[in-house]
Amino acid sequence: MTVTARDEELLARVRELRERGSAPKQIAKVLGLRPAQATALVRRVAEAAQANIPPDERPVVGCWVNAGWSTGLDLAGAPDWAVADPLGRKPDPDTDTGGFAQILLARQERASRVTVTGFLVDVYCLGVKNVIDPEVMGSGSLTTYVPMYYSAFDHRPLPIGVEQAQTIVHDAVAYARGLGFEPAGGFAGAAVHLGAPPGDRPVIGFGRDGKPFYFSGPHDNPRMVVQTLERTCGPGNYDYVAHL
Repeated sequence: MTVTARDEELLARVRELRERGSAPKQIAKVLGLRPAQATALVRRVAEAAQANIPPDERPVVGCWVNAGWSTGLDLAGAPDWAVADPLGRKPDPDTDTGGFAQILLARQERASRVTVTGFLVDVYCLGVKNVIDPEVMGSGSLTTYVPMYYSAFDHRPLPIGVEQAQTIVHDAVAYARGLGFEPAGGFAGAAVHLGAPPGDRPVIGFGRDGKPFYFSGPHDNPRMVVQTLERTCGPGNYDYVAHL
């Protein structure tokens, strides 16, 4: 679409009037426009302003983590997070979800649109194992997307604050790097939408009951992982279940 000088002038005037608190009907009257024209220009101004906001500063629409994510972790420094995850304190042996925090974040993209980003975090050993690249969708699609994203779990996901999500993800990455493991490909691009954790934040004790614990997945190289743990942790200072 070609933007003319007249369009730019109108947008500038609409932006100025909106900053003064004018409603679309008032803008239409001041500029001699039809109400529909003024409403469309107001929308364009809002979308342009949103596009200039860094991804990690856009409003949070929703943020979730699977129930039981904290099983085996030391949350003495984050008692409120522990209380909010009762399944983590009393895990169900028939639906063991210990060792993984699956996080989904939705931020406002523009009017009626959101961007969703997902992280699968191995909180016992490997850190971020997988990411869902940022995806833009209609706000109404969240009602079906969230249950689908957590369909592998028997319990509904827990709503959490973005600061908690940032802490889990980034501190798990730091923990895994200390063991010799880097986050999954695509992490840097997804992390732009997540944002950095606050400096003053609760401390999470990662690992299962205080020790790195590796449970091999279908796409892992178990021998390499165990060899890395042997080198970085030393014999007897980690646990694992893997087919070597």
